[in-house]
Amino acid sequence: MRAEISTKNIRSEFVQRVEELSGQDLLACYQCGKCSAGCPIVEEMDIIPNQAIRLAQLGLEDEVLNSKTIWLCASCFMCFSRCPKGVDFSKIAEALRMIAMGTEIEHYGPQQVPWEIAAEAPQQALVSAFRKFSL
Repeated sequence: MRAEISTKNIRSEFVQRVEELSGQDLLACYQCGKCSAGCPIVEEMDIIPNQAIRLAQLGLEDEVLNSKTIWLCASCFMCFSRCPKGVDFSKIAEALRMIAMGTEIEHYGPQQVPWEIAAEAPQQALVSAFRKFSL
């Protein structure tokens, strides 16, 4: 008889927490990279969205929670619109930000945005970003 494998057995507490907060199935992502290919601010990120999801899948909390990426996501939903599995990175990023703030990890804030970038960034991007910085 073959033992039945439950995906719950392979999800760490961290993965379960991210999934609970985001409403997303992290293991649904199979790393096609379409989210990263369509992200309008991927060039500013230290790790690209699909890599952030992979780090989260592997339970590498420190690596993903200390990245600039989760703070730079503009929640434009381009990733979601391109994902063949319907994984919404913006919701995952929001969950990761919530976890990071709850554990008091120092994060990317408005004071770290260079003036040159802030002066050229679209107003919508700044409003979206600064919404995330308020507690």
